[in-house]
Amino acid sequence: MRTTAELRPPDEACAAAGWRIWIDRGGTFTDVVALAPGGERLVRKVLSQQPGLEGDPAVRAIAELVGVPLDQPLPAGLIQELRLGTTVATNALLEHRGAPVLLLINRGFADLLTIGDLHRPDLFAQAVKRPMPLELRVVEVAGRLAADGSELEPLQIDAELKQQVRQAMADGYCSCAVALLHSYRNPSHEQRLAAWLETLKPEAIGLSHRLSGLPRLVPRGQTTLVEAAVAPVLDRYLDQLETALNGAVPLRVMRSSGALAERPLLHAKDTILSGPAGGMVGAIAVARQALLLAGLPLQPVVGFDMGGTSTDVFHCGVAAGDLQWQRSPETSIAGLVLQAPMLPIHTVAAGGGSILRFDGERLRVGPESAGADPGPAAYRRGGPLTITDANLLLGRLPPQALPPVFGAAGDQPVDQQAVQQAFAALAAQMAPSRPGITAEQVAAGALQIATETMAAAIRHISLERGQDPREALLVSYGGAAAQQACALAAELGIRRLLVHPLAGVLSAYGIGMASPSLLLERTLRQPLQPAVVPWVQQQRQQLVAEGADQLRRVGVLQHGSPPVQVQVELRH
Repeated sequence: MRTTAELRPPDEACAAAGWRIWIDRGGTFTDVVALAPGGERLVRKVLSQQPGLEGDPAVRAIAELVGVPLDQPLPAGLIQELRLGTTVATNALLEHRGAPVLLLINRGFADLLTIGDLHRPDLFAQAVKRPMPLELRVVEVAGRLAADGSELEPLQIDAELKQQVRQAMADGYCSCAVALLHSYRNPSHEQRLAAWLETLKPEAIGLSHRLSGLPRLVPRGQTTLVEAAVAPVLDRYLDQLETALNGAVPLRVMRSSGALAERPLLHAKDTILSGPAGGMVGAIAVARQALLLAGLPLQPVVGFDMGGTSTDVFHCGVAAGDLQWQRSPETSIAGLVLQAPMLPIHTVAAGGGSILRFDGERLRVGPESAGADPGPAAYRRGGPLTITDANLLLGRLPPQALPPVFGAAGDQPVDQQAVQQAFAALAAQMAPSRPGITAEQVAAGALQIATETMAAAIRHISLERGQDPREALLVSYGGAAAQQACALAAELGIRRLLVHPLAGVLSAYGIGMASPSLLLERTLRQPLQPAVVPWVQQQRQQLVAEGADQLRRVGVLQHGSPPVQVQVELRH
């Protein structure tokens, strides 16, 4: 049994007098939604990578919106609030760009986190490959706690340990993860190791008991590895962003749980689904609003977010008269178990930038993406054919609807001729096995493949869990979703579809609609009986007091502020 307390402080931003800016930094596009002091809403969508231009594209978009030249600092107080969703941590993990990690673990358990829980990624493979997405070195530590937290063997920070750690850091392993047995019951050993490690000034120190209050060393330790690997990458990005904005902008970051966090309370492992979580929050909000305005009863919602790199889908049911979702307590990413509250979002590698190719036998769509650079063939950077190019060729994406921001100088329209030539060449490759096939048929076939991939993802999160998607409202959002939405609805038998006016930037809009919160949990390891109820209540009060203290230390709560909202959940 464990108890969880979620504290939602009062959100004072609604009364802000300055600019309020909400950003979703995706792999291909960065979306910006801004509210001017007078209440006007402004929208920008820019490429996340802009060759030839210095600095972060979000910073350039902000400077343009508020009317301050890039070479001048932003005046203090001009921007009242900045909210950010980012894939920086996710991409660092998936692309193996995380910091090299030094893991400190109990003696005799050096291989534990590599072995994991013995689940086989491929059940029938004779040679199981478990690629570790992290650059890792392990140092064993003498000392042991019992399951109840009592000390069996004292911790030893001896000369041998100090020499091994210093050598590892000299070799470049400057981010430390500490994961010891039963530290969720008694963190004293981890805390003593952290106090000594701080004297060596590593880039980051991840302590398993601070990142997860749950038992089972394997998922808790792997969560700590992820945090130690991606925290330096995320911190560098946030440092650069705050420096570019003159350090005078209050920054809140979207977490995978659908709630905002001030930077001092943020863990990198909680941002893995940062942007998609904003999209889900926004999609549910606009679905609820649209159904009420239309005089229709609430119905389940299927979210369909098709961006440039991937597609995110979710299913949200109706419970207690409202749209409700449940957070997942853990997930798997890059072969590692991650203990972090996450919204139930499923991702497939099918976006507007998914690359089309013929492998000699059949037409393939993805999973590789052209990204923002070079981007699709139409972007005038020599990129490959993509889903976006297929829509351009078939006239489903009007060329005049796209701004002239392409080419080396970023001032050219899309290149339709390059798209036509590339599809003609692809059709010629397929001609020996499909005589007479045209470029248009190739493009239509690619779109059908993409639609079936997305439909399979939605069936996975609905039909396979006992939910009928035909009874749901399909909310289509993301830069590329509206082009596929009707075909996807027909494939699934969905009869009602919503495309919001801000569908192209709904993830950023959803980040603006999210609330700040702090989620704390504590494992009790006691049977739920009447005799322990007073003790459970005491633990709840301690969690609330601890959370309120943390919120005050970062300035979210001031003395005299309205009380926080507390949600408590007991879980077996």
